[in-house]
Amino acid sequence: MAENIEQLYTQSQITERVKEMGAEICADFIPSKPLLAICVIKGAVLFYADLVKAIRDRDVRFGFVAASSYYSATGDRMLSTGTVNMKYSSVDDSEIVGADVLIVEDIIDTGRTLKALKEYFYEKGANMVKIATLLNKPDCRVVDIEPDYCGFSFYNNPYIIGYGLDNAQQYRNLDGVYKIK
Repeated sequence: MAENIEQLYTQSQITERVKEMGAEICADFIPSKPLLAICVIKGAVLFYADLVKAIRDRDVRFGFVAASSYYSATGDRMLSTGTVNMKYSSVDDSEIVGADVLIVEDIIDTGRTLKALKEYFYEKGANMVKIATLLNKPDCRVVDIEPDYCGFSFYNNPYIIGYGLDNAQQYRNLDGVYKIK
C-alpha cells in the first residue's frame, strides 16, 4: 500500500496544530468549570489523547461514544449510509446535565454523525456543545454543521488515513495523515 499513499501532514505538524487548538479551547471555556470532552471512537482516539493534554488550566472529564454513519463498501472505500447509529456511550446522563461539552472527532465528512451527536448532548441537558475535529472536508457536507475548532481542512474529497483514521480498520496506526491516491 505504501506506493498508493501520499503524506499530507507529519506527526510534528499535527502536534503543533493540536497545541494551538488546545490554547483556542482554553480561551473559549470558563477555567473554573469542568469540561466534558467526548471522544468519538475509534478514529478520534489518537487526536483526543493529544488534544486533552493540550487543554491546560481546567478540569477535563473524559467520555467516549461510538457513533457512525459508515459501512464497509465493496472495494477499498467506506461509504455513508445516511443514518447515524450510536452504538455506545460511556457518559451517564447525569454527567451531561449543565455540562460544557466538547465533542472530539477525527474527521467531518457529511456532518451527519456530528449533527446527531450535538443534538443528542443538547437533548440530554448540556449547557454548551462545541466540536473539535482534526480534519474537515466541507465539500462533503450534506447537513448544516461546522466545527468550532479545526486542525486542517481538505477540498476535492481526498480519502484520508492515518493518525487514527482507517480504511476498513487498517492504517489507524500511521503517525501522520495520508491520502490514498
